[in-house]
Amino acid sequence: MTPGRPAAARFAVVGNPDNRRVTLFADAVRAAGLPGPRLVPWADVLRDGGADFAPDEIVRLDSPGEDAHVDRLLRGTDDPTRVEGSARWYTAFTSAVRGLRGGLRLDDPDDLAVLFDKRRCHAVLAAAGVPVPASPTSGPGAPPVRGWDDARALMREHRMARLFVKLAHGSSASGVLAVESAGGGRIRATTSVELAPDGRLFNSLRIRRYTDERQIAAVVDALAPDGLHLERWLPKASQRGRAADLRVVVVDGRATHAVVRTSASPLTNLHLGGRRGDLDEARAAVESAGARWTDVLAVCERAAACFPRTLCVGVDLLPAVGWRRVAVGEVNAFGDLLPRLTGLPGSGAEGRDTYAAQVAAALRRHGPRSTPGSPDPQDVDDPGDPHGKHHPLHPHPHDTRTGSAHAIA
Repeated sequence: MTPGRPAAARFAVVGNPDNRRVTLFADAVRAAGLPGPRLVPWADVLRDGGADFAPDEIVRLDSPGEDAHVDRLLRGTDDPTRVEGSARWYTAFTSAVRGLRGGLRLDDPDDLAVLFDKRRCHAVLAAAGVPVPASPTSGPGAPPVRGWDDARALMREHRMARLFVKLAHGSSASGVLAVESAGGGRIRATTSVELAPDGRLFNSLRIRRYTDERQIAAVVDALAPDGLHLERWLPKASQRGRAADLRVVVVDGRATHAVVRTSASPLTNLHLGGRRGDLDEARAAVESAGARWTDVLAVCERAAACFPRTLCVGVDLLPAVGWRRVAVGEVNAFGDLLPRLTGLPGSGAEGRDTYAAQVAAALRRHGPRSTPGSPDPQDVDDPGDPHGKHHPLHPHPHDTRTGSAHAIA
C-alpha cells in the first residue's frame, strides 16, 4: 500500500438525494466493488454552514441543481424557473464549498470559483493560450456591463455585430442571448429567456427570437445586476445542416468522453431541442479538413489543465466553419451528465461511462493500490457502443419553463 493512502477506499458525495447524478455516481462506486458513497445533502451543508469529512474519505461534489428547496436557499426565490438570482447563487454556493472541511477532495474551491464565473474563466483560459472567442468583459479589469446601453457601446467599440450575452454565473444557456445586428438598426436576439409582461424573466424550454430592441434591452437590463459576460459569436461548423459543437469530458487530464450536439438555433443544449450528432462524422470532418482529431482533444485537455485540482470538467468546444479550427466556449464543473456514454477509443476509459471513469481516476489518485473485490483500473472491456449513438435524450416535462440553470449538463 502506498504511504498516506487508506487501507480501503471509501467515497462521500455532496449532492441532492435521489438526483440522477448522485445515483449514477453511486452506481459506479458500487460497480468498482466498493460500498456506496456516504451522501451529504446540499440542504444540510447550506443549513449548517459546511460539513466535515474523515481524512481518508474521497469527496466528490455534485451539482446542487434539480432541488427546489436547495435552489431557494441558494438563489432566494420560490420559483425555480426564474432566471434572476445567479449572483446570489454564486455567492452562496462558493461560500458553502469553502465550508467543507477535511477529506480527499476531487473538486477544488478556488477552481470552482473560477469555473462558475465566465469572466474569470475566460481570462484564465486566454492567459494559458487556450483558443477562446474574443471578449471585452474578460478578466477583473474589464468594464462592467450595467445594461443594454453598455452592451451596445461595447458592440460598437469592438465591432461585434454578432455576439453572445451571457450571465457571468449562469449555466445550461440560462440567460444567454445570441444577438445579431445589421444595417438600418435591425437586431435580433435568440434566447431561451421568456420575458413576462411584468418584466420578470423565466427559463424556458422553447427558443424565442426577439426583434424589438426595446424587448432585448428589457431582458439585458434585468439580467445585468447579476453580472454579464460578452463574447464574439464565432460561426460554428455544421453537421447535416445544423449548427454543431461538442461537449468533451476531461477526467484527470485526459479527454475521455465526447458527444456532438447539433441544433437549428445557435443554442445547442440538448434540453433546448438540441440533438446528439454523429461523433464519427465529426472526426472525419476534422481530418478531411487537414486537422488532427488528437489536436482537437488536446485543446480540451489544455483547458482542463487550467484547473488541475479538479478531477473532472466538461469542455464546450466550438468547431469553426470547415472543422479545421476550434475554440473553447466554456468549461463546466458539472459537465459530466452523459448517461451510458462510454469512453473514447484510446482514452483509457473504454467501456466506462463518465462516472466509472472518475471512480477509476479517483482511486488512482487517492485509493489503495488494490481494493478487495474491485476490478483493476487497467482491466477494461471493449465498449459495445463507444460513441453513444443509441442513447435517447432525456424526456422533458410538458411545461416549457425549466428550473434551476445549474441542473442540466
